[in-house]
Amino acid sequence: MEKYWDAFVSGYTGYANYLWRDITNPKWTSYFYMLILVSVIFFIFEVVIPWRKKQPILRKDFFLDAFYMFFNFFLFSLIIYSAASNVIVELFNDGIKAITGGFDLQANNPMNDWPYWSILLVGFVVRDFVQWWVHRLLHRVEWLWNFHKVHHSVEQMGFAAHLRYHWMENVVYRSLEYLPLALLGIGLYDFFVIHIFTLAWGHFNHANITVDGRITGGIIGFLAGLVVVNSWLDVSVLTGAALSTKIVVLVALVLLGIFALGPFMRRIFNSPELHIWHHAHDLPQERRYGVNFALTLAIWDYLFGTAYLPHEGRDIKLGFPGVEEYPDSFIAQNLEGLPRLGQKGAS
Repeated sequence: MEKYWDAFVSGYTGYANYLWRDITNPKWTSYFYMLILVSVIFFIFEVVIPWRKKQPILRKDFFLDAFYMFFNFFLFSLIIYSAASNVIVELFNDGIKAITGGFDLQANNPMNDWPYWSILLVGFVVRDFVQWWVHRLLHRVEWLWNFHKVHHSVEQMGFAAHLRYHWMENVVYRSLEYLPLALLGIGLYDFFVIHIFTLAWGHFNHANITVDGRITGGIIGFLAGLVVVNSWLDVSVLTGAALSTKIVVLVALVLLGIFALGPFMRRIFNSPELHIWHHAHDLPQERRYGVNFALTLAIWDYLFGTAYLPHEGRDIKLGFPGVEEYPDSFIAQNLEGLPRLGQKGAS
């Protein structure tokens, strides 16, 4: 038991030290400043190219969502990954040893010798798949839905609504989401790449903008090109290559993203046009448990039959039946689900 307590405490103290260094030493791998940078970029997009033009720039609950953004991103989300997952991984690994007579899962993890990019890719896909299933549970299981209502209380959509959710979602949702990554040996620093990409895509899905798939496809191609030409993440195919070769490869990957990936982007990746229907106030009876559960990869919704795009949803009403009476303060919202554990009546 002492070992697990030490793992828990070291996770919290390690995270506290990490967060302090993160804030006091700005750099490109800083969670704190990347959150600010990504948020500022999407705020500018919402001002310049708004999708719902009648929606105010400082929409309803804008500042509430901004507070949620920092509270959930730092004070809960990363702490749970850094501390609680340490304990769960220790327990899981010790359980495997007990069952198998001493087999150490992490020490014998075949992914330990994989290239870094492949570890991150597997981690991203596994995390997204687990996230999709847990998200379905949040809509299907009554007491979980009472917590998830906080996120669906948004009545005017914007990028910061991405991180408006009940603190219990961090306990249930984030723990299940992060555990597979921890078991794969992905630490807090490695997790940065996955987390920032999914943060940006989550902001995009909730933002008051609409972007052609060829543009987002080109962006994916450009990011892939940067990784290849700079030999990041153990991608070494162009190590030592001439600058002209690197430029040609970068341009080729951007064009590939635009013309090959672009037409299929909305079936592979989530988008504001898809995600707005996830927040729809009114859905058909057969879709009453929700639609479009993906945060990053829309492919899961198309594979499992939960994709839903009947028409452009730009001006549809958002929320859920009774949202007008739902608490509008941070404290009240985060107490809302607790007394209802075990009770019936959630829709």
